[in-house]
Amino acid sequence: MSGQVFTTERRVRFADCDAAGIVFFPRYFEMLNGVVEDWFAGPLQVSFRELHVNRRVSVPTAAVEARFIAPSRLEDELTFALTVTRLGRSSCSLRHRISAGGILRFEASQTFVYVGLSLKPEPWPEDLRARMANYLETAE
Repeated sequence: MSGQVFTTERRVRFADCDAAGIVFFPRYFEMLNGVVEDWFAGPLQVSFRELHVNRRVSVPTAAVEARFIAPSRLEDELTFALTVTRLGRSSCSLRHRISAGGILRFEASQTFVYVGLSLKPEPWPEDLRARMANYLETAE
């Protein structure tokens, strides 16, 4: 794999956990959405506010597949890694990997689509597409 990897960290909070003190599985999807928002606002240079409010477009998730590998517990320091596996005309597929202490806990693939006011897919703006391409995995 080559290309850049977007990484960020986050501590597991009490609100993320079930009664057993492990991350309640739907919370992972909320965390992933936060990582995507951070990726857009950071290196892609287009915040969700800019997309949704100013440009009046959205990037809804069209597909997601997840694999739960090991439990994450209250106060674990999680590292999130995001890469692009496919960059289409109006869609983008991501690979998410969440680890703690070097141990993989969760991984997911996610596909989202650039959608305009007509609620139909539209091509990625060229500047945004170019920045996304920096995170594209390529065979070595």
